[in-house]
Amino acid sequence: QVQLVESGGGLVQAGGSLRLSCAASGSIFSINAVAWYRQAPGNKRESVAIISSDGNTNYVDSVKGRFTISRDNAQNTVYLQMNSLKAEDTAIYYCNAIRSVFPIFPWGQGTQVTVYS
Repeated sequence: QVQLVESGGGLVQAGGSLRLSCAASGSIFSINAVAWYRQAPGNKRESVAIISSDGNTNYVDSVKGRFTISRDNAQNTVYLQMNSLKAEDTAIYYCNAIRSVFPIFPWGQGTQVTVYS
């Protein structure tokens, strides 16, 4: 059973930065696309950034130019660098490997990001 562990969240002032990490228990990230998702209270979980197995990236419009997704296949880890954070970025952030547009593995516990102004 693959386990996903997200970390790096916290409380940050608007305009600040955080770097999230997503570690997998197996070598799943090197062969799959990976996505970062977020879910704010009362909202559906949404994908905010995707990195393909060959390194191509895609972002939802609301985070373009502010967030950067990257991967370290040797460490089975995917990162999300978040800059110029806004209050509307407040959410629990999750990662998952994806096939087509669908998450593959059971969700981890996520990491809370809270941005205050």
